Amino acid sequence: MSKPLHRVRMSDVAREAGVARVTVSRVISAPDSVAPKTRAAVEAAIARLGFIPNLNAGTLASRRSHIVAALVPTLSNAWFADTMDGLAGTLSAAGYQLMLGQTRYDPEEEEKLVNAFIGRRVDAIVLTGTSHPDGLRRKLRQSGIPIAECWDLSDDPIDFVVGFSNTAAGETVARHLVSRGCRRLGFIGADEDRTRKRLQGFRAAARSAGLDDVRVQTVHPPSGIDDGRLALEALVRIQPDIDGVFCSNDTLALGVLQACRNNGWSVPGRIAVAGFSDLPVAAASVPALTTVRVYSRSLGERIGDLLVQRLRHGQADAQRIHDMGFSLVVRESA
Repeated sequence: MSKPLHRVRMSDVAREAGVARVTVSRVISAPDSVAPKTRAAVEAAIARLGFIPNLNAGTLASRRSHIVAALVPTLSNAWFADTMDGLAGTLSAAGYQLMLGQTRYDPEEEEKLVNAFIGRRVDAIVLTGTSHPDGLRRKLRQSGIPIAECWDLSDDPIDFVVGFSNTAAGETVARHLVSRGCRRLGFIGADEDRTRKRLQGFRAAARSAGLDDVRVQTVHPPSGIDDGRLALEALVRIQPDIDGVFCSNDTLALGVLQACRNNGWSVPGRIAVAGFSDLPVAAASVPALTTVRVYSRSLGERIGDLLVQRLRHGQADAQRIHDMGFSLVVRESA
């Protein structure tokens, strides 16, 4: 008969490493507070014994879980994944772990996830976007934990925001298309808040240039290449002489370029095309795609730095609004 398995305890690790039990606890909860040689001995003992800490017990004792929760609309889009990768790397280096939830662009799902994360006593929450129901904003402010919003800007963040102006990005693209002679503009974008802000800026700049209203085709998020192809063909049916199109992301713009190839519409001669986010494929497309570059990974890293500073030292940055900016990358398509 085989012996019953013995669950490895913290006292076993302490005995193996030749240290006090409290030292093992500190290596797990606050590794930077332990001398490197001692920490290495404890970590080696943990590895040899296969010890897995009871994180729930530590959370109840210290009121810290060392977990940061982040809500994203979807991970099927590379730009959100880059932000989360930057955030996860920064947090991990400081001894924190990232827990992810997908809202699927649904406000009710967002609220369910917030309730679940607060109930699990995460140390901080990162939200995508700045448009949230008043009740959810109140709940988050009353939670007593750091709240970061990203991928947009707000004059009144729940706690602090790291992002860029989607409205200004739309304005910049419209001014560029107008400067190269476009007069009949179209917009293709997903039906969600940040896209609507890009459209708002795009329309405002077009009006300022004395142009007719922008023709718009919306798609259900998350959007794909086929959505862009079908949307452009629909736009051309409505406005046959359309000569400049702004897509709310590069994936849609790739679909627009495909539609142009399929129908023999030259780019940028017949239609100028611009995207948003500057995915690696944007420079490799044919023609190379003009797009708005946003610093997705750096955005996540900046959020991570600000959260670690707050969680470790209890000091909030006096600056609540962190504008990472964007840049227009002009290539062959416009």
